[in-house]
Amino acid sequence: MERAISQFRSMFLDHDMLKRLFALFTEKKTKMVATRKIDTQFDVAGQIAPDQAADIAARGYRTLICMRPDNEGFNQPAFSDVKQAAETAGMEAIYFPVVPGSMAADQARELKAILAGRQGPVLAYCASGNRCAAAYELSRRV
Repeated sequence: MERAISQFRSMFLDHDMLKRLFALFTEKKTKMVATRKIDTQFDVAGQIAPDQAADIAARGYRTLICMRPDNEGFNQPAFSDVKQAAETAGMEAIYFPVVPGSMAADQARELKAILAGRQGPVLAYCASGNRCAAAYELSRRV
């Protein structure tokens, strides 16, 4: 019985195995960004994290537009962190905060001008993607 207990202990106290188990449970996995196509050059997404920028760039996006004001939500990354990650991944990052339900015509014209100068696909994000879709639609009507 003591031999069995000793083997059991050595099996679970193996340092390499503990390191592998720890890594398995603490490894941060980057979730793929779920996007929704609005037209051929404009997609929307919910909140993104800085560590998702490389995946976004690898999917062909050239411009990332943040329509979410900083500190709008709990645990929201600062735009400066997203911008740094986006630029490292080779994308242009634009801060264009839109307060939900209060986009004015002037802001819609500004978005239209921003989008007119873009080369390649654009991904805009906010909390859910809905605000970006609404802002885009309004920019097409002004």
